[in-house]
Amino acid sequence: MAQDLGDRPWYGDWPEGVPKNIDFPKVSLSDLLRETSASYPDDKAMVFLDSVMTYRELDDAVDRMATALHNLGLKKGDVMGIILPNSFQFVIAFYACQRLGMGATAINPTYKALEIKHQLNDSGAKALVVLDSVYSEAGRILDQTKVKHLIGTNVADLLKMSGLKKWLGKKLGKIPTGQMPAGALSFKQLLQTPPNVPAVEIDPVNDIAALQYTGGTTGTPKGAMLTSYNLVSNALSGKAWMGSDFPQGAGWVGVLPLFHVFAMTCCMNISIATGGYMLLFPKPPESMLEWGAQIQKWGKGTQMCMAGVAVLFNKISNTNGLDAYDLSALTHCLSGAGPLPRDVQLKFEEKTGARVVEGYGLSESSPVVTANPFVLPEGAERVMGSIGLPFPNTDCKIMDLETGETQLGYGPDQVGELCVKGPQVMKGYLNRTEETARTLRDGWLYTGDIAYMSDRGYIFIMDRAKDLVKHKGFSVFPKEVEDYMFSHPDILEVAVIGLPHPKVGEILKAFVVLQPDKEGQVTEDDIIAWCKDNMTHYKVPSIVEFRDDLPKTMVGKVLRRVLKEEEAAKGA
Repeated sequence: MAQDLGDRPWYGDWPEGVPKNIDFPKVSLSDLLRETSASYPDDKAMVFLDSVMTYRELDDAVDRMATALHNLGLKKGDVMGIILPNSFQFVIAFYACQRLGMGATAINPTYKALEIKHQLNDSGAKALVVLDSVYSEAGRILDQTKVKHLIGTNVADLLKMSGLKKWLGKKLGKIPTGQMPAGALSFKQLLQTPPNVPAVEIDPVNDIAALQYTGGTTGTPKGAMLTSYNLVSNALSGKAWMGSDFPQGAGWVGVLPLFHVFAMTCCMNISIATGGYMLLFPKPPESMLEWGAQIQKWGKGTQMCMAGVAVLFNKISNTNGLDAYDLSALTHCLSGAGPLPRDVQLKFEEKTGARVVEGYGLSESSPVVTANPFVLPEGAERVMGSIGLPFPNTDCKIMDLETGETQLGYGPDQVGELCVKGPQVMKGYLNRTEETARTLRDGWLYTGDIAYMSDRGYIFIMDRAKDLVKHKGFSVFPKEVEDYMFSHPDILEVAVIGLPHPKVGEILKAFVVLQPDKEGQVTEDDIIAWCKDNMTHYKVPSIVEFRDDLPKTMVGKVLRRVLKEEEAAKGA
């Protein structure tokens, strides 16, 4: 039986020292940075490729970039696209938008032209900051967007190293570079603008701070409208969840990309909310020995927390030679973006000495909804395989799958759709009234994920949103892949499903019906090569099977379920 705790059984196992409810300040992300910079001006805010930027320097750079954007005619309510890896520039660009009341929309640097075009056009972005070495894809479609101001930067632009060293690095190929078109503005030169930020009145609860693109439960990428209040409250909840023993000034390890909402909150924003510093990696290190060396170097004298995914924790656990590095600073890790297998969790903890807990979130909730406690109350046992308990100020419930109107009880036989309510839940989807109405009902976010809740309030995900595929921790929406593949001139019909894979979670398989006059002339390899040219790596199908037709309903809707059943039967 559930404990007598009303509708919140999770309070019985509530972590020590974490408030159940927090009076979140209604401040903007810009205010958050301003306040932290005033409190800790000479503390390091970011470490990137062994260069350090203090809070004083960061706040000044944000002011300068915001002034430069204002001088270009950009204003409150406008949107800027950001195609950057983890770097000083990403944080400066994102927070410059906040200072002007602009919306930032971060775009995966590995995206191909069609994907970039969709996000820029859907968001209505008027400016774009892009890394020179990945500009070429955006360059293919920029004239088909509303972007008026193109700003380029090199990954080494703001590093504190000699000009000669940068030149040699580029010459030897150690610093990737690329050609920007004539007329593109220089990020570095814009930072020379004397700071003179206009007074902008920002409503933290209603004004859009970020447009985070997601396939949601339907596949077509759409912008989740996140406000400063959403993002600030989620960062401050995360700060509280760490417990009172986690110190101010701690390090937040940025191996995951900041364009993903998980790292945006659980590295960038939480770091600024706590007066900590980000240890940023431009991309996941090829060798985790390099990661270990950075943890040892920059973690001395403090503690560190890392947001990660199961694939990352597994890679660290299986890296030989890490014993040579002092990893004792890494004390806390949060795993998300997919299930954390028990053996991966325990092996990582044994190898590093850090505590890793599994959490859960969505782009639509800024993202964190639940997490397992870092510190359990006395007498409570650790629960494995669960996504944990709801965050402060957050309510969760399980609703029936048929109507979504009946709340279910507790236990493994009470399986339904996980629904959440809290200050981190988005305003809605940009320009998607009907989809917003389906997803947000009476303030509750219907996640599309299938779960049950134990009588102690622990939530267990039974299945992901019906067709969502998880590949190496990335969410892949089959409909989006299908939409892109439909633009291939030789494809008549296509359906995409996920298949279990022991090393990467799931792989994609595409079932393709060719145009009648192309049968026998196009190979599986041809289709996969085209996908690699037009989609980012984790969306590319690993297997292509040609079919004469696809299973469909009476009204012509393709039955992915039947394809999955056929594949499962083959496996059996």
